[in-house]
Amino acid sequence: MATVKVLNMEGQEVGELVLNDAIFGIEANEYAVHEVIRNYLANQRQGTQSAKTRAEVRGGGRKPFRQKGTGRHRQGSSTDPSQVGGGVAFAPKPRDYRYPVNKKVKRLAMKSALSSKVAENEIIVLDELSLDAPKTKAMAGILEKIGAAKKALIVTGEKCENVIRSAANLPGVETTFVGEMNVYQIINHTSLITTKAAIEKIEEVYA
Repeated sequence: MATVKVLNMEGQEVGELVLNDAIFGIEANEYAVHEVIRNYLANQRQGTQSAKTRAEVRGGGRKPFRQKGTGRHRQGSSTDPSQVGGGVAFAPKPRDYRYPVNKKVKRLAMKSALSSKVAENEIIVLDELSLDAPKTKAMAGILEKIGAAKKALIVTGEKCENVIRSAANLPGVETTFVGEMNVYQIINHTSLITTKAAIEKIEEVYA
């Protein structure tokens, strides 16, 4: 069973936490992680790009110049893609890039991402993370004391407005809670900072 140190907000060790090996101790499946991240990024695409084909460009009813004697290539329409102001060949059109991924693959990817953070000692567990008011300076001080990397993901058990607002202006720092965290966020940040409550909730959801 993997164990991690539990720190307080001053960066002092206050205990140890035993992690569930079924979630935090598996061999990472790179295929599952890659597939889920690829799916996540595809789902973020708006798909609103659009350009006109030669059929949609205005004009083109008259031959732009005579067939011979101009020194130019023959041309029958000004809407041809080779003409300035003409249509676009294989023009992009609005489309939906979303596609489904198997639930088992999603769960495996999440467990793989969490396990990789434990294996690489990139997880920091706090006994609690609470702020009386949203203060960027206070959050920056906490992150410095616990030895967090510049790119850090803070995961809480429940949505905490003060934590979110305190970290909002810190470059490279992102906040989320167990119900909304995703594999891309975990992999995209060097340090994974969680609370004991968040760990308990993760084990409850993914056990």
